[in-house]
Amino acid sequence: MAARILEEIVDSRRKRIARDGYEMGCGVPAERPRELPLRGPEAFTRSPLVICEIKRGSPSRGSIKADLNPVDQAGRYIRSGVTSISVLTEQDRFSGSLDDLMDVKRAYPQAALLRKDFIIDENDIDVSYRAGADAVLLIAAILTPGELAALHRKAADLGMSALVEIHNEEELGRVRAAGIRPALMGINARDLRSFRVDLLAPLELRKQIDWPCDLLFESGIFAPEQVALAALGGFSGVLVGEAAVRDPGLPARLGQGLGRPEDFPAASGPFLFHLMQRRQAPSLRPLVKICGIAGREDAELAAELGADILGFVFADSPRQASVQLLEDLAELAAIKVAVVTDAPDAELVNAWRKGWIDAFQYHGDDTPEECLKRGLPFYPALRLRSEDQCRRIMDYASPRVLVDAWSDASAGGTGKRLDSQLVTLAASQK
Repeated sequence: MAARILEEIVDSRRKRIARDGYEMGCGVPAERPRELPLRGPEAFTRSPLVICEIKRGSPSRGSIKADLNPVDQAGRYIRSGVTSISVLTEQDRFSGSLDDLMDVKRAYPQAALLRKDFIIDENDIDVSYRAGADAVLLIAAILTPGELAALHRKAADLGMSALVEIHNEEELGRVRAAGIRPALMGINARDLRSFRVDLLAPLELRKQIDWPCDLLFESGIFAPEQVALAALGGFSGVLVGEAAVRDPGLPARLGQGLGRPEDFPAASGPFLFHLMQRRQAPSLRPLVKICGIAGREDAELAAELGADILGFVFADSPRQASVQLLEDLAELAAIKVAVVTDAPDAELVNAWRKGWIDAFQYHGDDTPEECLKRGLPFYPALRLRSEDQCRRIMDYASPRVLVDAWSDASAGGTGKRLDSQLVTLAASQK
């Protein structure tokens, strides 16, 4: 389905070009105006780098912000410290326009602008340059090796940067076959075949890029902790779309995650690194979590026996833990999570900031949007009773998801056995 959508987007764009020209009916000047200086590669290769996007919608998410004013949105990004901006110019599926890019560049000429579109030939590059773009997106999935090489060369001849985007090994092979070694590579966590996001997939693919380059992590970024995951995986920057459009305050917070691991809030870094290492070594035993820890003796024994994660319940339960216990165990070398059924209260968030816990297990009825908006390292615990719930697992954009049996009487810990068919379906989503 998604592969057909990609083909339809490209086919639709070819038809628009045939009808309206490469300028898409917009008033692109014959030459790039002098007052719109070209920002060189250094604007997109410095580290750490956060690129925020301007877009009104997408095929996977529908309308995001139909009434978005691109100049106002760019202003919010710039005031938050973001100086590199991606502008979606595709009309039919993303509701964008070259006018958006030109308006933003005229309003903020010192901003570094990436034209994000389904670019198919050298005329696209020329129009992008004249419109004020400083960089262009080259999607390996829609280009042959020969086309990739020609477009990459054309951008370089104009002094522009080219962000070459891949999603899988086959597309990386196209880049190699093109004989180019792009200085700026993007790995998209969104699978073009399903539109699902797997935050750990780019961490695996990046290991196969064996030339020096700056790496951008694309899609699925909603919180600083997810940026930290990208940084731990060797990425020097992130490209953030929907989340930045929806949350004007997010860009100012994202840079936290691109610091050194020791700079990450509390112990988020070790937690994310642990998840990453588990994905990279699938032959290891399953990830083991011991939940319901209520005392020091149990915690120390579980850690000694090799538990990967210790769970502390902060909900109505006979095994309810206390923040004091977390403080007492602060020096215990184990990954610790707080299990909650509602949004964590201020005391628990403070415990996380002090490093007494590493993450939160959301065991309530929170939507993906509610979980992500909190900006805390987390994974959801989903009580499964339908196939539709299994298919929504990827909506949480979490490196891990815990699945549990449904119960009308309790939010978890019932001892009930999960339906094996639901387990199989849930596992296929990751």
